[in-house]
Amino acid sequence: MTNRNVLVLDTTLRDGEQVPGAKLNTLQKIEFAQQLKRLHVDMIEAGFPASSQGDFHAVQQIAKKVGDQISITALARAVKSDIDAVYESIKLAQNPFIHIVLGTSNIHLEKKFARSEDAVMQMGVDAVKYAKTLLPEVQYSTEDASRSDYEYLWRTIEAVVKAGATIINVPDTVGYAVPEEFGDLIRRINERLKNLDDKVILSVHCHNDLGMATANTLSAIKNGAQKVECTINGLGERAGNTSLEEVVMGLKVRENFYGCTTRIQTKEILQTSRLLTHLTGLDVQVNKAITGDNAFAHSSGIHQDGLLKDKNVYEIMSPEEVGGEKMELILTARSGRHAFKNAVERMGFSVTNTEEFELLFEKFITLADAKKEVYDHDVFYLVTEHLNKPQSRGHLYELASFQVVTNDQYPTASVELKKGSDVLRGSSIGDGPIDALYSVIKTLTDLDVQLTHYKINSISRGKEAVGRVHLQISCDGKTYTGRAMDTDIIKASAIAYINGINAVILDQMELAENLVEQ
Repeated sequence: MTNRNVLVLDTTLRDGEQVPGAKLNTLQKIEFAQQLKRLHVDMIEAGFPASSQGDFHAVQQIAKKVGDQISITALARAVKSDIDAVYESIKLAQNPFIHIVLGTSNIHLEKKFARSEDAVMQMGVDAVKYAKTLLPEVQYSTEDASRSDYEYLWRTIEAVVKAGATIINVPDTVGYAVPEEFGDLIRRINERLKNLDDKVILSVHCHNDLGMATANTLSAIKNGAQKVECTINGLGERAGNTSLEEVVMGLKVRENFYGCTTRIQTKEILQTSRLLTHLTGLDVQVNKAITGDNAFAHSSGIHQDGLLKDKNVYEIMSPEEVGGEKMELILTARSGRHAFKNAVERMGFSVTNTEEFELLFEKFITLADAKKEVYDHDVFYLVTEHLNKPQSRGHLYELASFQVVTNDQYPTASVELKKGSDVLRGSSIGDGPIDALYSVIKTLTDLDVQLTHYKINSISRGKEAVGRVHLQISCDGKTYTGRAMDTDIIKASAIAYINGINAVILDQMELAENLVEQ
């Protein structure tokens, strides 16, 4: 008997991005979508286009850039304007489909809609019928299915399938389900659905409020689910979503039990996880399954002894399977271009432009001179930082030089910024070195921004470790993220703040362009 293929939809760019602080700009979303393409996900839920013009534009760009090989969808409520926004944003993809969501639980019907069961069901049927006039493929999500009355849930599914829905998605929206119960629900729906229309795909979307999202998803697969909705690193609202890497490796390692496979290129898993961490600034807990820093680390003497005798004693999968390294190659300033290029390519990056590579190599030499030993983490952040630099430099600020004097009376910062050919200089005092630094930068850029979050952590080892600064600023009611890394954490702090300010400028430029297009 051949293994059943399970379709994987990644919703990191929609559900994952709803996490406070995880907001990405259009360029970052496209970069992440391209990595999802390398990961070989079957479908990408690219956003919620009706929520803002910016989200609409980002979904549209993703459909253009990666929609040639991956099916693209976006979320709509059961209203015509939402469905129109989804259609207009994804129609350029080769295999687009519209995703409609509407609640089916009593609490949703009574508290959210204040309508009868039949009235809400009719909303869903009308929405599907309208979506079918635009695209042949339509997914219908029965929101809060795990807390719904089963007979009403089934009547809704039956009605929307007859109206033309081609994918039925059963969400555990609030993470209420337990594996045995959820698996049984999927089994019952699957049996009825196959009798109704065996071409309709049955899908699940689980949240992790009780820490059971992965278990519920795997239980659903065992009971007939053909498609799963996941996010990288389990990112998502509240306690997060089903973790893509856990489900995929669960099916791979226990293939004999589940009898299922996916198209996922598992060697891209760690690269995808690290890219998401870099883009959002949201770290993965060190003991997180598959993608945590300690997922393949063994500190116990008994474990180390067993591993030296045979890796299978304590490892059910190898780090190489998910794109990790058996042994880390440590680089120095004497390593040369070949060794550096090998390290860059080993992490999944392609630097074919000679001029671009030389710029990157110069940055590596500077880092190696300052740090002496350069680890994989250092190389990864060096490359992503370089590749993420926006091209429209003439409109953006760059740090030319700075000086900070700190004491317990008058901490002072002097800064020189470049903006195209303009050079701006200024000084300020503050409550501490960072406050003084940020005060002068804010004055020079003349933007009304407020610092709302500031965090420093080390991304590598040793006393010359590279420090990463992640911060958030607010401007005109919107939140923007700034990140930077350097062996000098004061410098990293300055660059992160400037990157946050540049994000504000890029957003304002994008809004202006959208208005011109309209």
